[in-house]
Amino acid sequence: MLTELRIRNFALIDELSVRLGPGLNVLTGETGAGKSIIVGALSLLLGERASADVVRTGADRASVEGVFELDAPGALTGWLEERGIEPADGILVLKREVAVEGRNRAWINGSPTTAGLLGELGRYLVDLHGQHEHQTLLKRDEQRMILDAYAGTSALADSVGRAYTTLREIRDQIQNLELRRREVAQRADFLRFQVEEIEAADLRTTEDSELDEQQSRLGHSEELTAIAGSLQQAILGDDDSLLNAIGGLHRGIEQLVRIDATQASTLELYDTAYYALEELGNRMAEYLAGIEHDPGRLEEIRQRKDLIFRLKTKYGSSLEEVLDAGKSAREELDLIDNAGWELSSLQQKEEAASVEMTSLAADLSAQRVEAMGRLAQEVNEVLPELGMTGGNFEPVAYPLSPPGPHGAEDIEFRVALNKGFSPLPLAQVASGGELSRVMLALKTILARLDSVPTLVFDEVDSGIGGKIALQVGDKMREVAESHQVFAITHLPQIASRGHNHLLVLKEDREGITATDVRHLESDDRIREIARMLGGDPESPVSMEHARELLKRGAS
Repeated sequence: MLTELRIRNFALIDELSVRLGPGLNVLTGETGAGKSIIVGALSLLLGERASADVVRTGADRASVEGVFELDAPGALTGWLEERGIEPADGILVLKREVAVEGRNRAWINGSPTTAGLLGELGRYLVDLHGQHEHQTLLKRDEQRMILDAYAGTSALADSVGRAYTTLREIRDQIQNLELRRREVAQRADFLRFQVEEIEAADLRTTEDSELDEQQSRLGHSEELTAIAGSLQQAILGDDDSLLNAIGGLHRGIEQLVRIDATQASTLELYDTAYYALEELGNRMAEYLAGIEHDPGRLEEIRQRKDLIFRLKTKYGSSLEEVLDAGKSAREELDLIDNAGWELSSLQQKEEAASVEMTSLAADLSAQRVEAMGRLAQEVNEVLPELGMTGGNFEPVAYPLSPPGPHGAEDIEFRVALNKGFSPLPLAQVASGGELSRVMLALKTILARLDSVPTLVFDEVDSGIGGKIALQVGDKMREVAESHQVFAITHLPQIASRGHNHLLVLKEDREGITATDVRHLESDDRIREIARMLGGDPESPVSMEHARELLKRGAS
């Protein structure tokens, strides 16, 4: 519930704090005192478009701040959790600021946010009736949800929505599969050519580097033979070979060691060098014997490399990419073969989902139609008590074919305010006061279902008076048993029903007109009710009449 509304430098308001309590809060005052300004400030806080024109003359910025006390968990709790907003001890503070230069800012519990998000949150907290753009019940979506709440079909409507989503997803899958299948079929010949060309090449990912090595050896076979033969001859050749020359050193090293035992390791170094050289010579002999001189094989390698080069030019910069291209083309071709089975499976799922969707929607439609008659009867019983004796409320269902995400019909609330006239959509009702009373009739019935804690009614008393005004006041007080109600009124009959009475005053502060609000108690409230009755507020007759109204209002 809204516990406090703080307004600074907004239109005629310098600085104002409006404190509200539970139940019915009434706001009264002379015409032009600024009641509509307070409602305008609240509208701004709830997401209305900001304009620099609202900034008070001489100020650089206007601000509106609302303090809300949260009650039982509900849809708002989930909304807050999704956005990481945590109320401080069950309190939410919303703030909106508009600067002269046109810039506006918003906060939730002191953290910067957007005006759009602030307005979205505000719809969970306050339902403002007065200006058409703020009347949520004028929207068909809201009317449908209200009907479902009244009929107890909200869960069924959610099931219809989920069934619709499932059916839509399956149909999207079918559409995408058929599209892909057509695309693949159109390029099937090209894909087959790709697959055959790549698979026929029988490639290995390391083949290109291996071919480079083979080509290098075969292309330099004569040079390699000459080098290997020269090395073998130098090491293992005739008497002048390196091995023979090193062998002649053995005796001298042995004599050295016999004379100087400290040089024993020299003999080990000699043996190592000798056998290593011998191994090198033998390896060169083996290498020489294995050198291949095959011009035919060299030509095969060149042709193979040419093939790999052409494939890389077409399908990728590496053999791995070429193989991946072949695999991808093969998978696309397989789609043609597998799509028939997959499509048949999806079509079976579509049929089952369509049957479920149709069944749920039909059940929902039947329950809605039954509830529409009951809702119309209840509202029409209330309308005369609100001054609309000839009023006729009529929910209308517009069939949808095929059913949509919200069922097989669109819901619209219609009303005729006078006998002999056809019911029209709520949005086409011209009088703000009449429209507010229609909303009040609905709220009276739906109060137990409406999760928005605070209801604001502006112009609800337009064009009524006397007994009807008393009945309107009684209805508002009835709604206030389950909601906080904030009503701006000119009628003493309605004001007398309030649990909390606020008076709007216009004052002159240092040559500048300003708006102020006072909480009225006892005699002050009696005088205000007497003033609203139209007589002398200080006369005994007016005061006594005011007391009677207040006494009846409190009963």
